[in-house]
Amino acid sequence: MIDLAVYGTNGTPVLLSDIARRQGVSEKYLEHIFSALHKGGIVKAQRGRKGGYLLGRPADRITALDIISLLEGPCTLVDCIQSAAVCDRSGSCAAREIWNELSAAVRKVLEGYTIASLVEMQELKGRQDSTMYYI
Repeated sequence: MIDLAVYGTNGTPVLLSDIARRQGVSEKYLEHIFSALHKGGIVKAQRGRKGGYLLGRPADRITALDIISLLEGPCTLVDCIQSAAVCDRSGSCAAREIWNELSAAVRKVLEGYTIASLVEMQELKGRQDSTMYYI
């Protein structure tokens, strides 16, 4: 997503093959990810000769939580946080409160990072290999 934000400026769509090459990942792998991101409205697909992908909304309005939740499902550390019905002990489990608090903390951290802020962080880091992004 950072790659898309960096290279998809001024409404220029980015090819998955270019992202795959820069990031050192399989294009097939990216096809699966981008399909889910497209269905979730995180990215837009543009068809045709000048086709590719663009962010579906401004980079400062896409959080790490948005992406992870879309690709992985609810951001909870144990299933009983999302649904107490998955465990017979949910109602009387003291540990469930700890898991709930930890899950909320993880979500809060992920909500605090937008694609725009990650692009800025990447630029500030000035990494030697500035093309490797993992979100």
